[in-house]
Amino acid sequence: MAHQDCRRNINSDRRFGTRSRYFPVGRRFALLLMFAVVLTAGLYSHQALANMPTESLTLLTAKGRFKLTVEVAETEAQKSLGLMFRNAVPRGTGMIFPYATPREITMWMRNTYVSLDMVFIRADGVVHRIAFATEPMSDAVVASQGKVVAVLELAAGEAAYYGLKPGDRVGFRMFPPLKPPGKTQ
Repeated sequence: MAHQDCRRNINSDRRFGTRSRYFPVGRRFALLLMFAVVLTAGLYSHQALANMPTESLTLLTAKGRFKLTVEVAETEAQKSLGLMFRNAVPRGTGMIFPYATPREITMWMRNTYVSLDMVFIRADGVVHRIAFATEPMSDAVVASQGKVVAVLELAAGEAAYYGLKPGDRVGFRMFPPLKPPGKTQ
C-alpha cells in the first residue's frame, strides 16, 4: 500500500485525462488532433471541388453583350457544392449548372454566404426566369417554374447590372450559337 501512495499511477494524468501505454497522448490532445485532421480533410475536399473548370459564357441583353467567366458544375458532387462556402462572387463571374434534359430544377442556398441571382435557362438558350437576390444560408426552395436545362448563378445584383430579363439569350456550348451583332435573334 505504501508504494502506491508515493508512486503516481501510470494510467492516469489529471491534466490530460486517461493515458494508455499503447497511446501515451492525453485524451483531449488526441480528440483535438482528430478534429484537426477531419477539418483539414473537409476543407481540402471543398477546395478540390471548388477548382471546377471555367468556360466563357455570353449574355445577350437589351444593354448589349456581356462575356463572363463561369465555373461549370457538371458532376453531382460539384452541383451539390455549388457556390457554398464562398465569401464573394466577383463581377463578371458565376457558376453554371448544366443538365442533359429539360426538367423542373430546384435550388437552395444552404451554406451559401452570399446572396445570388439565379438565372434559369431553357434548352434554346433563352432565359426562362430569374430569382433575384436569393436569401443566403436558406433552405427555402428556389424553383425554375418550368422545364429548363441550366441554372446560372451570379452575385446578387448582377442580373440587373447586365439588364438581364426573361426572354434574353445566353451563349454557351450547350445552347444554339448567338447571332453576330446587328442580326435579329
